Amino acid sequence: MELRHLRYFVAVAEELHFGRAALRLHIAQPPLSQQIKQLEGELGVTLLNRSTRKVELTDAGQRYLERAREILSSVDAAADEAGRVATGEVGRVSIGFTGSATYHLLPAIARHLRAELPDIVLDLHGEMLTPQQAAALHDGTIDLGFLRPPIHDRLLRYELVSTEPMLAVLPKAHPLAQRQFIEVADLADEIFITYSAFGRSVVFEVVIDACQRAGFTPNIQHEVGETATLIAFVAAGMGVALVPQSVRHMQITGAQYVPLGGEVPTVELALARRAEPPSPHLKRVLESLRTALPTIASDNPD
Repeated sequence: MELRHLRYFVAVAEELHFGRAALRLHIAQPPLSQQIKQLEGELGVTLLNRSTRKVELTDAGQRYLERAREILSSVDAAADEAGRVATGEVGRVSIGFTGSATYHLLPAIARHLRAELPDIVLDLHGEMLTPQQAAALHDGTIDLGFLRPPIHDRLLRYELVSTEPMLAVLPKAHPLAQRQFIEVADLADEIFITYSAFGRSVVFEVVIDACQRAGFTPNIQHEVGETATLIAFVAAGMGVALVPQSVRHMQITGAQYVPLGGEVPTVELALARRAEPPSPHLKRVLESLRTALPTIASDNPD
């Protein structure tokens, strides 16, 4: 049995006339009749009662028509889906976000992609340090990563998304918290909360460098793995921190963000992927993001 047998049968069953069915199928009537007889022979069942005046479905033919329609509908749907996969209209894309990008960029990108590419399934991972994302890109856990360069890896490619200044986050009751701006040197005697040095956080290195440029080595007493924990520790009065500007989107009672003056340290954000050619659906996501990111990553408050 072949799919054409099902299509021929459905046409005859719906027209209840071999001549009209043959015209619909663009074939001659005798071959159509032969194909229907062949189908009935293979099934060992009479599907159609024929007379010189009319064609009628048997009970078995009626049930077979229902199933044949379902099969053909599934076959057509499968072909349509395969075509959409081939053109990148459907698929699954996994994206990782570094800590600070989790709270501003992740929701904005999710909204954009769901509006622009609704049939692409998004698998989003927040609070991933740059080394974690590089490893996840290599093993296929994620397809794209929003991370902090530099990354020295010939198997990965990245393109700069934005450069943002660092700012200070202080306990709200801190004497410096109500200033319009402070300098890094003003924090020389403070206890610092930072991202984990063990995780090789790029922001950790920027903080150390900024403090040393300001003439001191920070007194780090708390290292954390997640941005939310870092801000919560500051709000609890356990110390101060330097964070990328986009972190200010996270509002936790008791924490106050204060811009930096003087020599302001900065961090970059990049979009990374494997060096191999992207799949069709990943290519569509990349094209969409490249158009939207200049606006999304501008870091303007909602």
